[in-house]
Amino acid sequence: MPSLCYDITFTGRVQGVNFRWTTCRIAQRCSVAGWVRNEPDGSVRCVAEGEPQALDAFVKAVEDAMAGYINETKITTTAATCDLHGFTVRY
Repeated sequence: MPSLCYDITFTGRVQGVNFRWTTCRIAQRCSVAGWVRNEPDGSVRCVAEGEPQALDAFVKAVEDAMAGYINETKITTTAATCDLHGFTVRY
């Protein structure tokens, strides 16, 4: 199955609660590549590439780990560009 790219926006109380670092640790366990960053509007944006099952597991694990802080998760799916390697925090 081809790799996909998930452009994910998490809203709620998601800044200042170790959200980005938690996301990085989970991404490494789920074998997805990409990045995560805080947005000026208070949300957290994450772009992740990988196999569909890995991406779904990644999103679920982030939602489970940060359940008390997330109000909404929005995902836009596109074909992967394969330009992402590793998983980093962007500033």
